[in-house]
Amino acid sequence: MSKANYDIGQLIQHRLFDYRGVIVDVDPCYEGSDEWYEQMALSRPPRNHPWYHVLVDGSDVETYVAERNLIAATALEPITHPLLDTYFSGFHDGHYESVRKVN
Repeated sequence: MSKANYDIGQLIQHRLFDYRGVIVDVDPCYEGSDEWYEQMALSRPPRNHPWYHVLVDGSDVETYVAERNLIAATALEPITHPLLDTYFSGFHDGHYESVRKVN
């Protein structure tokens, strides 16, 4: 397992699909089903590296993304997503503040 390079509340950009989003959760390695991986992870990113749950800007989509497909967003404006208030309490200096405490 690798250490995660991105944090909950951080704005990201998808390398392949060019959407912006915010990270709402981090898995230290892939935790989805084999069926989902075979169908959705067509570039076959490594399962033993971090994967991220991401709210996609300007939509109601939440996606699951391998770390190698993400970069830190350069545009640090807030995103638009109906679930933001479920996960975050505020937005300051280009970063969302989580409603749950992280150890």
